[in-house]
Amino acid sequence: MNKYCNSITRFSRRATRQVRVGNHIIGGSEPVVVQTMTNTPTMDTAASAAQIEAIARKGGRIVRLTTRDEREAANLGPIGEAVRVNYPDVALVADVHFVPAVAAVAATTADKVRINPGNYNDRGGRFEELIELCRKRGVALRIGVNHGSLAKKVFDIWGDTPEGMAASAMEFLERCRELDFHNVVVSLKSSNVRVMVYAYRLLVRAMREANMDYPVHLGVTEAGNLLEGRIKSAVGIGALLADGIGDTIRVSLTEAPENEIPAARMLVEHFENRPEEEFEEVDESAFGAYEYRARPWGRVPVLWSEVQHQEEYEVVEAVSHHPVQEWRSKLVGKEFSKPVVLYRRYTTADKELFAIEAAADFGVMFIDSLADGIRIENPNFSQEEIDEIALIILQAARVRISRTEYIACPSCGRTLYDIESTLAAIRERTEHLVGLKIGVMGCIVNGPGEMADADYGYVGGLPDHISLYRGKSLVERNVPQAEAIDRLVELIKADGRWVEPTTKGSK
Repeated sequence: MNKYCNSITRFSRRATRQVRVGNHIIGGSEPVVVQTMTNTPTMDTAASAAQIEAIARKGGRIVRLTTRDEREAANLGPIGEAVRVNYPDVALVADVHFVPAVAAVAATTADKVRINPGNYNDRGGRFEELIELCRKRGVALRIGVNHGSLAKKVFDIWGDTPEGMAASAMEFLERCRELDFHNVVVSLKSSNVRVMVYAYRLLVRAMREANMDYPVHLGVTEAGNLLEGRIKSAVGIGALLADGIGDTIRVSLTEAPENEIPAARMLVEHFENRPEEEFEEVDESAFGAYEYRARPWGRVPVLWSEVQHQEEYEVVEAVSHHPVQEWRSKLVGKEFSKPVVLYRRYTTADKELFAIEAAADFGVMFIDSLADGIRIENPNFSQEEIDEIALIILQAARVRISRTEYIACPSCGRTLYDIESTLAAIRERTEHLVGLKIGVMGCIVNGPGEMADADYGYVGGLPDHISLYRGKSLVERNVPQAEAIDRLVELIKADGRWVEPTTKGSK
């Protein structure tokens, strides 16, 4: 059974067990749940509670908080008491890295505990202890694998790959099953959208083969902000929701966390309550679900506004409520004598919603290498605005690079500087550098590992001090923040990758 879903041309939601998180159910026939994470210090009870209430007012009811040590894990209790005066149904999730003892404390205060399997890479009993604590209180567990932070034993076999991510998650799901503990959700996150999509597909396939039905949490980590962050998240998350995979999601943005909730709701609602539709079945052996396949024409995908001779392209329009399935039915296994341009019309008047819808529809088709061009129409927006959205979609799918990519964490209680304003300042200095990937990370937890794809990294090391990276290699440690952006620019220049901006007034 080499399949991750029932059919690539007929939509059906993946069947999962139900997992309780506080008063909420993830999985089963329940709607997809949206969630986010605070960026306040977890020991600041009032600030954390106030931010959670702001999130709740936007409709977010599952909220994660960083728990760096046992004190922060214990303080989830008072935070929960403060929040539930006005929002009794809010569920709190403890985000644990590195220290299993912190997870053990969090299991006594939180509704769900998120752990990284890389921190439980032995059979010393710590994982079993955590499971028993979770079982005692009815606490859910998230097995949260991150690209770039795999355990050494997994990395030595698989490398830093989607296969390694899926294998890491499966090891711990098997351990949960051995312990007869099933209140489990699993996630595989990456800032590389292709890696993220392939990893989840491999995981779901492995769970199908092992007769597991655990629900999954979807997210593109370090997606950035503004339109790019929303589109990048929609391409990755939408690629999986289109196949009925995903029971809870987070749209990670380098913005106030309450801003993530409306964007996530837009994405979820794009796939909700669609009527059933039938499309022609295809030979699924011709469909590459787990790795990228080069297109026969070897061209960079075109925007329809760039095409001079339209007769040289085969335009394939999707008009149904399930564009991904419709396009696949028309394309997979078919022979074309001309490059294929995908076409869809929209009437959505809200730009954010329009961008999310288009990204969720078109992005996966380019991840799966099924097209050579993109044609989007919407009478509410100029061609320039539509082209901007199309280019960001193609960049998120890694098929056409037209701008600088910022792999920026959304910040949390571990963040050591004002990441939102810093990202804006770095953008101002570097956004003309087409093709560079720059990681902007709040702390070492989201440092070299999770920005594994970046060419350069700007990482919080100590308060008001930054460490600079070239790829995964540390170049300068603890640079005063006032000097750090200049030093980043100097590093790019020293590598011969800097070009002077041409736009008048650019720095």
